[in-house]
Amino acid sequence: MSFRIDERATDFREIDRFDHGVGWIAHPEERMQRASHALEVDGEVWLIDPVDADGLDDLLAEFGEVAGVVVLLDRHKRDAAAIADRHGVPVYLPAFFEGVAEELPRETPIARFDDELADTGIEALTVVDSRFWQEAALYDRETGTLVVPESVGAADYFRVRGERLGVHPMRRAVPPRDTLGGLRPERVLVAHGPGVLSGATGTLADALEGSRRRAPLLYAKTARSLLPF
Repeated sequence: MSFRIDERATDFREIDRFDHGVGWIAHPEERMQRASHALEVDGEVWLIDPVDADGLDDLLAEFGEVAGVVVLLDRHKRDAAAIADRHGVPVYLPAFFEGVAEELPRETPIARFDDELADTGIEALTVVDSRFWQEAALYDRETGTLVVPESVGAADYFRVRGERLGVHPMRRAVPPRDTLGGLRPERVLVAHGPGVLSGATGTLADALEGSRRRAPLLYAKTARSLLPF
């Protein structure tokens, strides 16, 4: 089945359900496995890097009223503006992001956050801040939920055999150990593929510690996938 990446999904596959949130993949057949998440905080719902789909609002209504839509990677604008406008809420961007607000529709309200997402108590961590890559993560110590949009992922092209979670191919040589290495999450939610809902601390540590060592295996796997036979 083929589709345009900007085509609205007519259905979605639910993933990563837990007491305070849920995730979904709007186009389950795509290789990128773009995953989106909703986090519930005090009866309000915060959407993370969302891809829109028919019936999505019914899923969100199970957790509460949408309070904001968050973009955690400069390249993950996805359907943030459309969903935010539909719910009458702002798009929230990390304070250090540059150039992202200008790429959103002019009429979409923008809110900024620094080391905490609004007044949710969820910590915001700077993962990458460079000219070519701007990425933040969210860490809710109360629920044990860590959301990382790009530096680690669970889609097939992130992982080699035996990995439940893998470091992004472009970050294998310099994995985000300084930012993520000391965390002890109960679950890790990612923006590509289903998250890790059990054994998350050990899985994250294994991904970071084995990143460089297993990089050649991942690159060889990627090269084989590009062969015409």
